[in-house]
Amino acid sequence: MLKTYTILILILFISLSCVRNTNEPPADDNTTDYAGYELIWNDEFSGSSPDLTKWNYETGTGVNGDFGTGQIDRATNKTENVSVISGVSNADGGCLAITTRKEFYIDRNYTSGRLNTSGKASWGPGHKLEARIWAKDVKYKGQGFAFWTMPDEIPDGYNFIMWPQGGEIDIMEYVGSIPYNNLGSVHYAWSWNNNEWADWNHGHKGAYYSYSPQEVPASNPGWGGYPPVENDASAGSYAFHIYGINWFEDRMEFYVDGNVYHIHYFNDGAAQNGVPDGQDFDIKTVIGGKRTMLSEYSNHFNEWHPFENKHYIILSAGVGGDDNKTYGGAIIPQAAFPASVYVDWVRVYKKTD
Repeated sequence: MLKTYTILILILFISLSCVRNTNEPPADDNTTDYAGYELIWNDEFSGSSPDLTKWNYETGTGVNGDFGTGQIDRATNKTENVSVISGVSNADGGCLAITTRKEFYIDRNYTSGRLNTSGKASWGPGHKLEARIWAKDVKYKGQGFAFWTMPDEIPDGYNFIMWPQGGEIDIMEYVGSIPYNNLGSVHYAWSWNNNEWADWNHGHKGAYYSYSPQEVPASNPGWGGYPPVENDASAGSYAFHIYGINWFEDRMEFYVDGNVYHIHYFNDGAAQNGVPDGQDFDIKTVIGGKRTMLSEYSNHFNEWHPFENKHYIILSAGVGGDDNKTYGGAIIPQAAFPASVYVDWVRVYKKTD
């Protein structure tokens, strides 16, 4: 069995080695030309404020008062939280600045910003979604920023789709408590469950990306090492990086600066030997000389396949309030505010071949 399994992994290595050659530009290159892709939507943040023909402000604290992630901030549309600015070092023109602040506002002690494209633009398989982001001030436990997506389509006959049945894609999930790694992941449900919430009904496949070796770490990192020392190039807060996904009909490839580190397959068996086994399998393997995570599967039921339908983009900052519920943990007294994240641009490409 060991020899057979080794051969299967070798086959995977050979068949997937091409994913490393994505022709992605480095983090300091603003090229928009990708072989086999056409730029169809973008925001270069060159105006004086967010373009509301492309974006919506999402304000408040979420349906349950914490956006579902234990946050203790209130998102606003104030320019102090969301603005377009110029003069950011190494940016290609203007930048979107999303800033969390320690200040009392309405009923919260922290404010933040959130933009999304819901109802204005959304995309599915056959596209590349990416953004050039500098998480400059995300350096302490309890601080975080995400570039992610949620479903913009629902099944026929329904007026909503429950989470996680509709799926969630976290392209960039960066927190100050894990300063040397980004998390790229998918959330989905194991059962349709009549489109109803249940706390047991949540599948998640995520892989960490280490900025310095530019691959998945040998073991998953825990909280620690914050704040990174000044000018530590191994931290995500050091510089701009390009975060993105290549979204295909059968899989999704997560990358940072062109380095594919997580490949999630939608169907059972696709990340193994092609034989379904009913398991949400994952494995760390080496592809193109880099440690990469392969995972499966999210098409668990026929009523809805979450990553075969359109999603909209979200850019959001947050302040954590619960060590057990918030991914990056609760905010600590030492955390420095205001904390700004700069988005140089967001671009979406359509696959043409």
